[in-house]
Amino acid sequence: MEEMEMGGGHTPIAEVFADEIVFVGPDATLSEVARELSEANVGVVVVRDGAKPSGVISERDVVHAVAEGRDPTVTRAAEVAHSELLWCDVTSTVAEVTGEMMEHYVRHVLVEQDGALVGVVSARDLLGAYAAEDVFMEEE
Repeated sequence: MEEMEMGGGHTPIAEVFADEIVFVGPDATLSEVARELSEANVGVVVVRDGAKPSGVISERDVVHAVAEGRDPTVTRAAEVAHSELLWCDVTSTVAEVTGEMMEHYVRHVLVEQDGALVGVVSARDLLGAYAAEDVFMEEE
């Protein structure tokens, strides 16, 4: 990943990503997905069948599905999950991940370490890293 020159961008992604990962199975209903999102207070769940993630579903995805008229009590996670997953290594920087998110128009990136999923970073997490850097710079 090519690094962008921005304040806060040199922060390691390991310092900003959410290490709580909420998983659902591919047969979970959208109602169950919404409950998991709400109870865990997260913006995305990872869909997996076995050990490897097969997709992600965000709050927005649930809203869009319902707005399209899908019944959340019968629509399955696998039907709405985004299966083209974007990954970064835990050693990546905020700027590197931000650049990838912008290039691929995604709001969530899976974070891996030694080939294992260790967290999810969101656009909100990255915004927080940049905002924290700006506050730090103002205090100096």
